Amino acid sequence: MPRENKSKYAILGILSFGPQSGYDIKKKIESSTSNFWSESYGQIYPILKQFVAQGLATQSIKPQVGKPDRHVYMLTDKGLMELQQWLTEPVEPQVDRIEILLKLFFGEQTTVTDNILHVEQFRKQQQQLLQKYQAIAQAAQDADQINTPYWLMTASYKLHVTQALINWCEETLAKLNQMAEKI
Repeated sequence: MPRENKSKYAILGILSFGPQSGYDIKKKIESSTSNFWSESYGQIYPILKQFVAQGLATQSIKPQVGKPDRHVYMLTDKGLMELQQWLTEPVEPQVDRIEILLKLFFGEQTTVTDNILHVEQFRKQQQQLLQKYQAIAQAAQDADQINTPYWLMTASYKLHVTQALINWCEETLAKLNQMAEKI
């Protein structure tokens, strides 16, 4: 059975904040969910067209001076019900594509030194991300909006995962360094 494209729910969710153009939706995603869910214009616009055809959203055209007309989409009651129904369904397991693990899986095909460098680079990236997520959590806390507790939950997830990845890097580097000593 093919996996359902969840992009439509991300866009329904963004539209639940109020009427928006495809450009507005992209910017809202970049400033809110992009640390755990992103969408491209190539995904957004076809989905918006489907929403209108399926009655999940309406479209209005706002003329602009010196610019193309602005197409604004608004969630319908049917669209809101679709989003709310999906929000009650269980989360499907997913398989991540993690390049560092793929490289380590085939680590025998290169040097231990190369593997150490990869893990050190990955650790540095995770440390930078940890700082980023700490700033996001602080900004969400400072926002003090009705959605703040939910935004903090997503930031907390990223903080926990990133810290766990840093811990994994330390453990993996210790093992790789032991391997390097034996060579």
